[in-house]
Amino acid sequence: MTQSSSRPARADAVRNRTNILNAARGQIATVGPDVGMEQIAKAAGVAVGTLYRHFPTKTDLVAAVVSEFVATVADQSEAAVERMQAGGAAFDELAGLLSDIVLATATNHAGKAAAVALNADVDDSQDVQRAQAALQTLVAAAQADGSVRTDLTIDDLYLLLSNAPADQTPTAMARWVDLILFGIGGPAARR
Repeated sequence: MTQSSSRPARADAVRNRTNILNAARGQIATVGPDVGMEQIAKAAGVAVGTLYRHFPTKTDLVAAVVSEFVATVADQSEAAVERMQAGGAAFDELAGLLSDIVLATATNHAGKAAAVALNADVDDSQDVQRAQAALQTLVAAAQADGSVRTDLTIDDLYLLLSNAPADQTPTAMARWVDLILFGIGGPAARR
């Protein structure tokens, strides 16, 4: 028997899925992308069959972990745009967002590695599109006020973010962000 898509998921199924995703994030971060599904199930406190009912393959599980991360980045990006539209400086909002993403990416480095290794692709998701649109809005506003380089692109930001040194201390990560911000700064930012 299958559950109707119009009926809400049972509370235990929702709890199991949440536990599995939390365990997967933790195990991937601790053990790395080679962590076994059995180990994730044990950490989640569920049977392996339960894990496979929610995520038929390891790629599906990693894709779900990565999708959650992307959704969080999209939410943060949209919130930065809202603050800018309410009067915040475009460069300040972009700088804060980049700093938050770099620090979050550092703690999710193993998840990113696992996604690449397993081809867990979320590039066409609605959350990716939301994040891109919000970043583009911030960059365009910062370019208009001269606080970032006129040739800065979203691809440049992705390149910078994907090369964040994940194995450094928070102080070193903050310094890295400062150097990146100096590099993307426009004439108004250098005054």
